[in-house]
Amino acid sequence: MARHGGRGWYGRVFAAAIGVTTVAAVTSVWTAQAGPATGAQAGAGVSASPSPGSPGSVQAKVSVDIAHASDHGARGVNITVDDGPDPTWTPQVLKVLRDNGVKATFCMVGTQAEAHPDLVKAVVADGHRLCDHTVSHDTAMDKKAEAYQSHQILDAERMITEASGGVRPVYYRAPGGAFTPYSRNLAASRGMRPLGWNVDTKDFEKPGSAAIVATVKSEVADGPTILFHDAGGDRSQTVAALREVLPWLKQQGYSFGFPVR
Repeated sequence: MARHGGRGWYGRVFAAAIGVTTVAAVTSVWTAQAGPATGAQAGAGVSASPSPGSPGSVQAKVSVDIAHASDHGARGVNITVDDGPDPTWTPQVLKVLRDNGVKATFCMVGTQAEAHPDLVKAVVADGHRLCDHTVSHDTAMDKKAEAYQSHQILDAERMITEASGGVRPVYYRAPGGAFTPYSRNLAASRGMRPLGWNVDTKDFEKPGSAAIVATVKSEVADGPTILFHDAGGDRSQTVAALREVLPWLKQQGYSFGFPVR
C-alpha cells in the first residue's frame, strides 16, 4: 500500500488535535478473497442482529490481519471513503451513494468527526460503517512511539464514537498504510479490523474524473476494496467519478458489501 505524501491540510488538522489517551498495550497479511461471512450484512440491508459498531453491540476482538476481502465474496466490492467528514463533500458523496443504493465504509479523521458530528450521524443514519483513520492523519506514525500510536488510534475512536452518538468504528485504516504490528493488535483488541485497499483511485491527486473511473475499471479485478476521499480539498472529481463508476460496477455484475471482519 502506497503512502500518500504532501498533505498540507493534515498539518492544520494535527495542530487542532488535543488530548492524550494512556493505554496498557496488548500484544501485513494480504487477506485472500473470501465468501460471505456469517452474520454479515447482505446487500444494502441490515442483518437481524445488531450491526457491528451499533449502540449495544459487542466489540469482540477481531483478526489483526489487514482486511481486503468483501463480505459479498468474489463479485463483491467495498467502497471506502477516507479523510472526512467534510461539510461540502461528504453530503454530496452520501447523495450519490443513496441514489445508487450503495453502502460504504467511511474512514474518518478524529478531529473532522469531532468538528462535524451532524455528518457522522448522517453517515450512520444512511447505513454506512465507520472506520478509525486516526486523530490527525500522520502518515509517519509507524515510525513513532507506541504511546503516540495509541493516542492516535484510541482518541480517534473516542471522537468518532462520541460524534456518532454512540456508534463505534469497526475498522482501523492507518494513514497512508502506516500500519505496525502494535497498531494492528491495538485496533483489533478494540474490535476494529485493520483495513487496507486494493484499488487506489488516486483521486486525492485530482487527475480528473475520467482518470479516476479508468483506474477503477482497470484495477477492480485485482481486489475488491476501492479507495476514495471526501475531504482534504476539492473532491468534485471524486463525486463525478462515483456517479459514473457505481452504475458501471453494477452493470459488470458486482455487488456492494463491506470489508470482512
